Amino acid sequence: MRNQTRQLVFSGLFIAMGVVLPMVFHLFGGAGPVFLPMHLPVLIAGLVLSPVYALGVGALTPILSSLLTGMPPVYPILVIMVFELACYGFVMSLLVHKYRWNVYLALITSMIVGRVVAALVVAILIAGFNLQFMQPIPYFMSAISTGILGIVLQLLIVPACGYLLKKYMPEFEVA
Repeated sequence: MRNQTRQLVFSGLFIAMGVVLPMVFHLFGGAGPVFLPMHLPVLIAGLVLSPVYALGVGALTPILSSLLTGMPPVYPILVIMVFELACYGFVMSLLVHKYRWNVYLALITSMIVGRVVAALVVAILIAGFNLQFMQPIPYFMSAISTGILGIVLQLLIVPACGYLLKKYMPEFEVA
């Protein structure tokens, strides 16, 4: 399979995982914001896909999930998540593939940059669209404190998936 075709096929797979996985977590109540299941496929996509495709996975996953399941709610959470997850995928892929960073360092950096971007989007929505919402810094802190279990899960699962993909699918350039 050609590289571009492979990138497209795996993008679709990661987007599908990003829609289905949160549905499973939402069966158990409000587990989505705690375990951050939509973030996992996007971050793993950053390990496997080029930056442009990983960015696409990050941007399209919350949009399709919102259209198909109603989660995340369109305004303001969907808007925030589109930028946050697109940033996760892009930064993760860029750091791993172009700059050859260690997976853990790239993962932590992409999570921080993504949350900073989310806080900036919150600030823009408040300033430009009179959004009645939490201020950017408390939003940033709340995203971390609420999602701490999800962050731990990401730190365990994403590198493990990278290891398994590297071992069993060596045609992928996984760091």
